Amino acid sequence: MSSTHSTVTVTVPATTANLGPGFDCFGAALTLYNQFKFSAIALNPSTPDQKTLQILVKGLEADRVIADETNLVYKAFAKFYAHLGQSPPPVEIEIELGVPLARGLGSSATAIAGGLMGANHLAGKPLTPLQLVDLAIDMEKHPDNVVPALLGGCRLAASTPEELATDRPGWEICDVPWHSEIVPVVAIPDFELATETARQVLPTHYTRADAIYNTAHLGLLLRGLATNNGQWLRVAMSDRLHQPYRKNLIPGYDAVHAAALNAGAYGLTISGAGPTLLALSSQGQSADVAIAMVEAWQKAGIKSQAQSVQIDQRGSVSVEAKSPLKGFPQNKIVNS
Repeated sequence: MSSTHSTVTVTVPATTANLGPGFDCFGAALTLYNQFKFSAIALNPSTPDQKTLQILVKGLEADRVIADETNLVYKAFAKFYAHLGQSPPPVEIEIELGVPLARGLGSSATAIAGGLMGANHLAGKPLTPLQLVDLAIDMEKHPDNVVPALLGGCRLAASTPEELATDRPGWEICDVPWHSEIVPVVAIPDFELATETARQVLPTHYTRADAIYNTAHLGLLLRGLATNNGQWLRVAMSDRLHQPYRKNLIPGYDAVHAAALNAGAYGLTISGAGPTLLALSSQGQSADVAIAMVEAWQKAGIKSQAQSVQIDQRGSVSVEAKSPLKGFPQNKIVNS
C-alpha cells in the first residue's frame, strides 16, 4: 500500500457511450474535462460541530450541483470507504466543471470516477484500477461511460460468463484501436434529456433480426475505427436497439443527422442517452460537419454549440497538487 496524501486533484474526461450499435457496452473518452480536488480536513477535538464535508463547485452550471452528502462525487467517495469497511474521512471537495450536465457526455461518470479516484488516493491506493472499475460499474449499473472515464481511450466491456468468473468476476475490458484520422465532432444543444426518460422509451424485448443486425454492425464499427475505412464506418454507425426510439426525444435529430452526412461525416450517433449528437468525420471535413450541425439545429429553432474533439488516452489522472486545465487541447467551438 502506498503512503497516504492529504490532498489530491483528479482530472476526468467526458465520455461518449452507446457508440453507434454499441449499446450499453461501448464508449470512448473525449478531450473535455471535469476536475475534482480532495483535501482531507483535520478536525480539532476541542472544537465541537466542525463540518466533516465541504463541497465547493465552479464552472459550467455550478449553481445546479448539490453540495451535500447526496452529491454524486461524495457518494462515490463514501462508497469506496464502505467497500473497505471504513467510514469516509472528513473531506473538502472542490469541483471544477467543464462537461455539460445531462447532455449525454458522461457527467455522472466523471463524478463517480473522480470520487473513487480521490478516495483511493487519500487512502494510499489500496485498490487497483480494475477494482475501481468494478466499483464504478456497480454504481453506474452499466460500463460504457465509467470504463473510458477511468481508463481512457475507446473501450468495449463484456460481462464475464459465470463459469469463467473465478479470479475476477464481473467484466472483461478491452481497448479498441481508434485511427488518428477519425475525428469525433460533438454538437451539444441547449436542452437536456434525462437518462431515465431516454431509457423509458426503449422496448423490453427485441427481435432476433435486430440482435443480429447490431452484432454485425458493432463488429464492422470496430474494424472501421481501427482502419479508417470510411465506407465501413458509414454502414457500421447504424443501430436498431436504442437510436430509433430515442431520436424522437431530440427535436431536430433528423435534420442534424442529414446535415452532418451532407457535410461529409461518416455517420452520426446519439452520445450516451442524448441529446448531444456525435458525428465521425475525417480531419479535413470536421470543421464543415460542426458548422452544418449547428446550422441545422438553428433552423429548427434550437441553439447549440459544436466542436471537434479528440480521444483522451489517459483517462482519470490524479496529482498531489492542483493542476489547472491548461495543457489540454483547445478546440474550436462553433456556436449558434
